[in-house]
Amino acid sequence: MSILHTPLKIKDITIKNRIMMSPMCMYTASTEGMPNDWHIVHYATRAIGGVGLIMQEATAVESRGRITDRDLGIWNDEQAEELKKIVDICKANGAVMGIQLAHAGRKCNIPYEDVVGPSPIKAGDQYKLPRELTIDEIKSIVKAFGEAAKRANLAGYDVVEIHAAHGYLIHEFLSPLSNKRKDEYGNSIENRARFLIEVIDEVRKNWPQNKPIFVRVSADDYIEGGINIDMMVEYINMIKDKVDVIDVSSGGLLNVDINPYPGYQVKYAETIKKRCNIKTCAVGLITTQELAEEILSNERADLVALGRELLRNPYWVLHTYTSKEDWPKQYERAFKN
Repeated sequence: MSILHTPLKIKDITIKNRIMMSPMCMYTASTEGMPNDWHIVHYATRAIGGVGLIMQEATAVESRGRITDRDLGIWNDEQAEELKKIVDICKANGAVMGIQLAHAGRKCNIPYEDVVGPSPIKAGDQYKLPRELTIDEIKSIVKAFGEAAKRANLAGYDVVEIHAAHGYLIHEFLSPLSNKRKDEYGNSIENRARFLIEVIDEVRKNWPQNKPIFVRVSADDYIEGGINIDMMVEYINMIKDKVDVIDVSSGGLLNVDINPYPGYQVKYAETIKKRCNIKTCAVGLITTQELAEEILSNERADLVALGRELLRNPYWVLHTYTSKEDWPKQYERAFKN
């Protein structure tokens, strides 16, 4: 059997293959953060298409935690009830369902929201100047992550992923470029990690012990003085006993020139897997079965995440199978002349 099609068990959750759909914002929710029919069709199609683990797009734990006012939210029970419809249909079609819990921080681009960050430093010219969070406000956001995890569990999600990448709030605390605080949340690597650790601990308190927690990180800011792979290894070593999988991306803190190529971020997942002894998910222009098999067979990562390729081809996974028996029975006629 192809290793791509080998099940992976994490805690009590078994993923039927090694393919994860990367979280990708659809910018299609209502202005109240509610999902709609688009989300149901979008995610259910990938479940029918054979994806083992669907990681739902960044879902905000606060209203001001959205990137735009068309992002999903899970800061109230009504949102969770609607999200359950997505969960139920995807799981009924064979996928493990994950949710990425997120807070945009200074990259919130909603004019009427209170934009906040670890320090009053803009993410770029197109963003508002964030207000520096007080310690009490930081504690409140930590609680919001925990409440979101509790709602996610009640909605039936199998996995939660804490979004600590791409220049959003937790990443902003981790990077020396965006965190200039002089209190217990800044000024040293241990202090910059404090917010992430507190979020993980609060999520764990509100999430079943038998269900996995993923953390998505940016392993490189691509800017001198920012996060690099060695610094990220230090961060992962601080949290590896608290979480189950590191979903390894890069960039996003500031606009920088990156030269992407097939598998360009895999080296970061491989380094963290080997140096931190933890399961990883590799991302970054993985578009072919051959590349996915290489990554997994050489033990560079435990999962591969596809993003844009699954937008182009929702049935990418089905096309990697050699037998029609692995296709949904409703599609049997596709193999008949």
